[in-house]
Amino acid sequence: MSALPGTPTRVTGRGASRPPAATRKRWTFDRVSLVVVFLGVPVALYLLFVLYPFTQAAWYSLTSWSGFTSTQEFIGLENYQRLLTDGLFLQAVGNSLVLLLVVPAVTLVLSFALACLLTFGGSSTGAVRGLSGSSFYRVVSFFPYVVPAIVVGIIFGRVYDPSAGLLNGVLTGLGLGRFKDFAWLGEPSTALWAVVVVIVWSFVGFYMVLFVASIRAIPAEIFEAARIDGAGRFRTAVFIAAPGIAGSLRTAYVYLGIFALDAFVFLAAMNPDGGPGNSTLVITQQIFSTAFKEGRFGLACAMGVVLAVLTFAFTGLVLGVGQALARRNARGARA
Repeated sequence: MSALPGTPTRVTGRGASRPPAATRKRWTFDRVSLVVVFLGVPVALYLLFVLYPFTQAAWYSLTSWSGFTSTQEFIGLENYQRLLTDGLFLQAVGNSLVLLLVVPAVTLVLSFALACLLTFGGSSTGAVRGLSGSSFYRVVSFFPYVVPAIVVGIIFGRVYDPSAGLLNGVLTGLGLGRFKDFAWLGEPSTALWAVVVVIVWSFVGFYMVLFVASIRAIPAEIFEAARIDGAGRFRTAVFIAAPGIAGSLRTAYVYLGIFALDAFVFLAAMNPDGGPGNSTLVITQQIFSTAFKEGRFGLACAMGVVLAVLTFAFTGLVLGVGQALARRNARGARA
């Protein structure tokens, strides 16, 4: 049967024509320079300033190096075995884990709630909009993030001052006499939570602005449809805004969790010695004390490796759970 006019014929056998081989781009000077500048240099800097110091610290953790000698005696896992029975270090780990659980959760909930108010928490009539004066609120809320952490710690150290602090003065003026000369940073039951309040206060504004930008990227028609269907602000926030900015929430949770495991600056400014009964001592403070006050850099490096492992585990857990939820939601949407 003859082929229809205009229909391409397929030739088989020895006489079959082969498609032309894909031409490979030549390595010109422009391509080489592009790869070197935008790939080679960053990789070299990462290897030099990230992987090499971490590898070096991991090696030092296997030695009894004091930090001030040219030789390091290899002792294997002895430093890690010592950490397992070190009550002070285990207490520092516990305090760091408390910050890891509390700081990101409280900060993100408050930031998300404020972001919802500033994007679709306004009048229920007319176009979907936030509270009036939302631009002013964003600027004011972002201001604490601009102030350096050490300055914030010093300021709140004065606010919490037992005899001349602003907080006790306000509470006493309101008739709460039991807070007269109350040492917020000097009581084991309140010291860590007082620091948590300061950290949350410092970061709420920044993440609020981040979430405002993310929520505004969601089409306004979706919020209008939810309003027509009778969804209130709370349901809109939970079932529309939160899933719509899930990526931003997950990233913010990772960053805040990593910071909570550090939190050295705030605690060094407010309770440099670990607080009453070491109630505010965290891993980074113990690393600093062990290395520079006790001269045991090998043991301090072991603490740093433990901190790095906790950070990697937390990051992997958050990202893994987030991807699993995303896949489940995708399967539910297809079904």
